[in-house]
Amino acid sequence: MKQFVYLLLGLWPIVSSGQGLTRFVDPFLGTGGHGHVYPGAVVPFGMVQLSPDNGDEGWDWCSGYHYSSSTIAGFSHMHLSGTGIGDWCDISVLPLTDTQQIRQEKIRIPFSHTNESAKPGYYAVTLSNQVKCELTANERTGFHRYTFPGKEGWLRFDMGFRINWDQSTNGMLQVLNDSTIVGYRYSTGWAKGQKVYFAARFSSPIKNYVFADDTARTDNRADGKLVKLALQFATTQPLLVKVSLSTVGTTKALQELNRNQAQQFNAVYRQADRLWERELQKIKITTKDTALATRFYTSVYRTCLAPLLSSDADGAYQTHDNKQLRFTKGKHKYTVFSQWDVFRALHPLFTITQPERLPDMLNSMLQLYEDNGLLPVWDLSTWETNTMTGYHTVPILADAILKNIGGFDYNKAYEAMKKSAFQQQRGTPAYIQYGYVPQDLHGWSVTITLEYAFDDWCIAQVARKLGKTADYQLFVKRAMSYKNLFDAQTGFMRSKNSNGRFTEPFDPLLSEHGFDGQYIEGTAWQHSFFVPHDVSGFAQLFGGKATLIAKLDALFAAPSILHGSNTSADVTGLIGQYAHGNEPSHHIIYMYTALGAPAKAAKWIKVVADSMYKNGPDGLIGNDDCGQMSAWYV
Repeated sequence: MKQFVYLLLGLWPIVSSGQGLTRFVDPFLGTGGHGHVYPGAVVPFGMVQLSPDNGDEGWDWCSGYHYSSSTIAGFSHMHLSGTGIGDWCDISVLPLTDTQQIRQEKIRIPFSHTNESAKPGYYAVTLSNQVKCELTANERTGFHRYTFPGKEGWLRFDMGFRINWDQSTNGMLQVLNDSTIVGYRYSTGWAKGQKVYFAARFSSPIKNYVFADDTARTDNRADGKLVKLALQFATTQPLLVKVSLSTVGTTKALQELNRNQAQQFNAVYRQADRLWERELQKIKITTKDTALATRFYTSVYRTCLAPLLSSDADGAYQTHDNKQLRFTKGKHKYTVFSQWDVFRALHPLFTITQPERLPDMLNSMLQLYEDNGLLPVWDLSTWETNTMTGYHTVPILADAILKNIGGFDYNKAYEAMKKSAFQQQRGTPAYIQYGYVPQDLHGWSVTITLEYAFDDWCIAQVARKLGKTADYQLFVKRAMSYKNLFDAQTGFMRSKNSNGRFTEPFDPLLSEHGFDGQYIEGTAWQHSFFVPHDVSGFAQLFGGKATLIAKLDALFAAPSILHGSNTSADVTGLIGQYAHGNEPSHHIIYMYTALGAPAKAAKWIKVVADSMYKNGPDGLIGNDDCGQMSAWYV
């Protein structure tokens, strides 16, 4: 099934029939500011994201790379795109011209952006040690090409390389023969119990090798949390390296490596370019504005970086608690389900642009339900991070069911949705007992209440479609829980304690970053409008649609300031108190249309699209959050 969307944004075409769209993708867009994206080589939804790591840490290095840095400490094979927490950066490789620093924890080699380039499926940089580094990838294998300045060079594989929360718990490196090594990295951090296995093969024989930072060693193998392996090669010709990944074991990684035995660097890059071209061609625009085309097609590109493959070619995968299983519900099992972000725009977009992949993604969510006991909230490497609020796999599944997307079990999905609605954690029992989450019992009480109410409305719609009348009535009633937190005096959703009284004092500009605030990553202004399922009923609380429209007008006119001693860095892209740099605001403009004022919606959509999305490294106003920010723009 092929679906295409055509958008006319100008008078003159910028694309002739013989020209590709990948030339309009800028992988560096958003690598500065707070975009938290990486510029490296990847194919759509691929297991391998081969990209540079600066060696720096902090919030703006959640992807391992930030445009402000001037060093590279390695090229690792797994990266997160646009998240607010840093992890992964597994299986790090660094080219060296000598052995002076091979035992150092991090080797930061300077580079200049003038010697760096990237396009979909390809990344290149020449480091200050004069090694030219080129990277490309297919689904499960990273391909490196290193051109050294001298006759000999070294590669260092580092299983201890880490950023932010992540740290290695065990690692292994083994030289199998003169051209092949294997290894693994076990780690904990945001994802607990993560295991990544690899096999690597070189175009030139290994001349010599040195292990470092190991706790156990034989002649050809070393183990340890920080274990490193430096390999020496003759480098009169470019050194070609293939690194295949597996989530199950080194034997599976070797099998993947052998499947790629005949693959050559240039051919792999050309195939990556074709795969990206096929994705971009799904949505065609006509415009004479090349800067706009770059913003648009870079956004489309970023919608194809998560979720990503987590099963081997035969469907095998390993859970965080060491169960080795096989995914039988489809071709590929996926991970990186950032549900709080992506239920808003990315997954609805997938119902248009990814009809072939979407069933596997949905079945992956159901597989996580079977493996972990609940639908994913924020799945990372099969570990439930329980990050953010709501149980937002529910609206993703509901959207697909109500649109009659096939390829997954509706009844199993409904069973899983109900399980989330009655879970014994995350404030759910209190929500059911009180009709809202009391602030004195659970932080983020307003956000959780509003989001659970929406999720329950989604369950109700599926119940009605499946003929479950009693369930429909139950969840429709629960969906009205948002009304319990509305304060008619102020016109805001406010937290209540278990005694039924609003908490005091109240400041609609207060931002409390942390687990104890009333609103997650935002203020009362940004969260009080989260009633997308009952806009008419919401308007009645204000006394009518006109009054709610006036409240929306006030949102955009409010002072763009935050109060509090620990404000959230996620609140960015402010127009008044509308914050486009974070997800809670992403639906708000469209409420104008639901209230009968589409001209106001059109006005603010244009303002946001024109002012919050720019070209260049600082082009994203906030975290891209696994493609959600980009999906809104698309």
